[in-house]
Amino acid sequence: MRLLSGVVGILVLVFAFTSVTRDLITPRATRSALPRAVRTVVRCGYQFIADRTSTEQFKDRVLAPASPVAMLVLLLIWLTLFVFGYGLLEFALSRMPLDIALREAGSSVLTLGFASDARSQLTFVDFLAAATGPIVIGLQIGYLPTFYAAYARRESDVSMLRSRTGVPAWGPQLLARHAQLHALDTLPDLFRDWERWSAEVAESHANHPALIHFRSPSWERNWLLSLLAVLDAGALYLAFNPSASPHQLRVTLRAGATCLQELADEEHIPYNSGPGPGADDTIRLTYGEFLQGAARLREHGVPMERTPEQAWTHFRSWRAHYESAAYALALRIDAVPAPWSGPRRRVRAGARGRQGRSALV
Repeated sequence: MRLLSGVVGILVLVFAFTSVTRDLITPRATRSALPRAVRTVVRCGYQFIADRTSTEQFKDRVLAPASPVAMLVLLLIWLTLFVFGYGLLEFALSRMPLDIALREAGSSVLTLGFASDARSQLTFVDFLAAATGPIVIGLQIGYLPTFYAAYARRESDVSMLRSRTGVPAWGPQLLARHAQLHALDTLPDLFRDWERWSAEVAESHANHPALIHFRSPSWERNWLLSLLAVLDAGALYLAFNPSASPHQLRVTLRAGATCLQELADEEHIPYNSGPGPGADDTIRLTYGEFLQGAARLREHGVPMERTPEQAWTHFRSWRAHYESAAYALALRIDAVPAPWSGPRRRVRAGARGRQGRSALV
């Protein structure tokens, strides 16, 4: 019985150490299944409440703490696993009852020291357990500045885009406002910034998946909708003005599509990677919705070398590379509803309240 307990204790410790190492130390997306399971379970509780809220604003307020709470729960689970593993190991190496062994392990892991034992065969285990607790807590604390720095970099560009797209973000509005200000010549700089942004988000959010579910400070904004608006603006400009479109738009479209696909892979979400030009059903955006966007462009004087009928095929082929992943992620994170961004989980049927300012206004 004690031998079996020792083996189980070692396995628990190996699992816990591996999970901590992969998630807090290894600088690549090689995580154990534990963090994803914790995030899913914690988010389900918040999502259950959010689905019964009366407004999008209240839904955002409910969902905002889900990811931070999941990080705290994960830390507590790691510490619990270490206490349990060391407790089983001490139970195997001594004649102490299991409850006393767990009590001593907990005293050591949490560096309380109130239940230390004079048995020499447990000294090494107690020292190791006493070192484990502060190391894990220190790693989590040290992890937070990097985590929140990536969040701040993401949100700074999202905030700057607000004046260009309105809230929630919408691709045609981005082009329309640039045309209003006679600033279409600044589009290459904007798309260059968002190429860099896409690369940074793909790297940081793949290494720290909890960031995917961290919501923007304002309930009306969302990092995913901002990226989608930039990609749609680029696809529209390429579709309507092939001779005037700078090379930077194509590079940004590929970078943005890659970013969305990598994050969808991280969330284990199936998506269509982009079939290229094809039938009308290759994307979910309808031709009628496309015509609404084209009308907005024409209304504000955006140049158009092609008619909407001609541009539709080309726009569709570009959007097919990123739409599926964008729609799936928007549904997963329950982003604020916005034009051209797919379906969402609904607030309570029949509820009324402030739902958000439309980008069409």
